[in-house]
Amino acid sequence: MKKHIYIYSPSSAVRDKAAFRRGIKRLQALGHQVEIDEAALAVHQRFAGDDATRLAAIARAAASGADVALISRGGYGLTRILDAIPYKAVAKAIHGGTRFVGVSDFTAFQLALLAKTGATTWAGPSLGEDFGAEAGPDDIMEACFDDLLAGQGEGTGWRMPARDSADQPALRSIHGATLWGGNLCVLASLLGTPWFPQIDKGVLFLEDINEHPYRVERMLDQLRHAGVLARQKAVVIGQFTGIRKAPHDRGFGMNTVVARLREQIKAPVLTGLPYGHVPTKVLLPVGAKVELAADGRDVFMVWGHMH
Repeated sequence: MKKHIYIYSPSSAVRDKAAFRRGIKRLQALGHQVEIDEAALAVHQRFAGDDATRLAAIARAAASGADVALISRGGYGLTRILDAIPYKAVAKAIHGGTRFVGVSDFTAFQLALLAKTGATTWAGPSLGEDFGAEAGPDDIMEACFDDLLAGQGEGTGWRMPARDSADQPALRSIHGATLWGGNLCVLASLLGTPWFPQIDKGVLFLEDINEHPYRVERMLDQLRHAGVLARQKAVVIGQFTGIRKAPHDRGFGMNTVVARLREQIKAPVLTGLPYGHVPTKVLLPVGAKVELAADGRDVFMVWGHMH
């Protein structure tokens, strides 16, 4: 199953060169043809090259004819260039079979592309953080990536934490809802711009890192006050990691945030999605139609066969 994988850097500069090299070697060891963009290791301030350099890298990724265009890392940088990305060229590449895959800051690219063209991208791994991990790639992540390459991935499933599932009413199956979302901080920053998709009756999934629960709650309230959450059929909470509690929190945490969210919106709020800044992450088709169902703690999301 040899595939052509194009590695490029649309966001922050690659700081961990060792992880970058490990990721390349591991993909090559799996038999894939790995093509590295000429500016993949460029540096300009904190970015992987200046804005023009990163825009050119996106254009080369779109023109590569690769099976997968995989970001080297996330960080910050894509919101700076959303008004200049060649969306038509990217959508054409996706229509031709290139799967664009990434995480974190990549949310900006995914949502802007969805808003402008309706094209589907994949929330999933990055090169360095995942394939270049010192301990090796996570088995579940790698299996999901293999399924994507083979065109076999048709859905995912997980178990909600026991406490969350006890608070969640039984979920009747949701059919034909658009899956969208990603990093909460990036998503909230696009609200009110042309790059924010207007999704009605969707399934919104969210994750973040190094955000205190009060900031998570504030961003969720921003989406709620803007009417975004009221238009969704379900909200799916992924992994919120790197949280540093303060003594004056006095029990306020993510469980508090989720419980309050459930009180304030009618849509079901499901937790435990294995996706975010964690080794074990599933791949999710942003912009695809999905079916969602829950049986007790067990949650199933299906999108069917996608080329």
